Amino acid sequence: MNRIKTILASLLLMVAFTGCGVNSKNDIIKVDNKVITQKDFNKSFDIISGGMLRSLGIDAKKDSENVMVLMAKEQVISQLIINTLVNNAIEQSKITVSKAELEAAEKEISGKFASKEQFLQILKANGATYDDFKKNLEQEIKVKKYVDSIAIVSIGEQDAMKYYKANPDKFKYPQQVRASHILIAANADLIKDKLKKENKDMQEAALNAEVKKQMADAKKKATEIQLKAKKAPATFAALAKENSQDTLSAVKGGDLGFFTKEEMVEEFSKTAFALKPNTVSSVIQTPYGYHIIMVTDRKEAGTLSFEQSKKDIINYLESQDKVDILKNKLASLRKEAHIEYLDNSYNPEEIQKKIREQAEKNPELKALTQLQTQDNR
Repeated sequence: MNRIKTILASLLLMVAFTGCGVNSKNDIIKVDNKVITQKDFNKSFDIISGGMLRSLGIDAKKDSENVMVLMAKEQVISQLIINTLVNNAIEQSKITVSKAELEAAEKEISGKFASKEQFLQILKANGATYDDFKKNLEQEIKVKKYVDSIAIVSIGEQDAMKYYKANPDKFKYPQQVRASHILIAANADLIKDKLKKENKDMQEAALNAEVKKQMADAKKKATEIQLKAKKAPATFAALAKENSQDTLSAVKGGDLGFFTKEEMVEEFSKTAFALKPNTVSSVIQTPYGYHIIMVTDRKEAGTLSFEQSKKDIINYLESQDKVDILKNKLASLRKEAHIEYLDNSYNPEEIQKKIREQAEKNPELKALTQLQTQDNR
């Protein structure tokens, strides 16, 4: 699941900003003959930094002068300029993507999911539509083609073996189990918050009583399902599809794939790693609700062989070389580009000035702002 989210995140950041070349009040930055609009910035800001700021309890709109907001703003501006430079270079190179190429790439990614419905659900959870996905996938293919047009990268088996021998810890893996689960969602705090919104005049005692009832009902339902699964383990997948409220795994019969102890909450891992294959657990509770778990396989800790790792190593080393090639090319393009800040509040120098002013008042911010400055270079 983490690998799939990484793929989607990278695609969501490859946003194509084409611009129209005619200035308007909504234009904030001009890069050569293309403009970046306020709408472009808002969309990218939310994708790149919105979630992180919200998790810190920072409202970017209400507290636009907050140091963390300013640093995020500078990062997004840099990314927008880079995207525009890349798009300009791709246009000049007349790079295109055929329908067949796009369909093949789309199939490769969507094929990692149990169904198209699950794929669409994950896109939605990441704040993207299917059209966004196709647009950004096409852009990613263009970028790859552009890098290939600059230089040919070739990694041989000897290079891969050298990396394998130099990084032994990267190929060790911990004990893992493969398990399926059925979730009956129930969290007392979430239930209480929902009840408060729906019944504003409800007294505290009544609220607590209703929360207790709903939690008990959820546990009762989980217990009834667990008894059925315990009696006939072969029906577990069907029971998960019919009852589990973890919709992403339910479509796969509750299958979560292989995972390590650290990848799940403690209560879940403790139970899963104690179970023997093809046995059904008792009902356990986590912050997500009540679970019934069935372990289907396990892998002991070990080390991947070179043959098992070779393809991934070659792909990794090639991608690293391509990233370096693109970075060097972008540095050159940025140096040659004419960048005009139509709205001075988006000028990195102006943003850095505000950050320094706040850092002077709060010495603890200095180290953080210095790191940010180095990263942007």
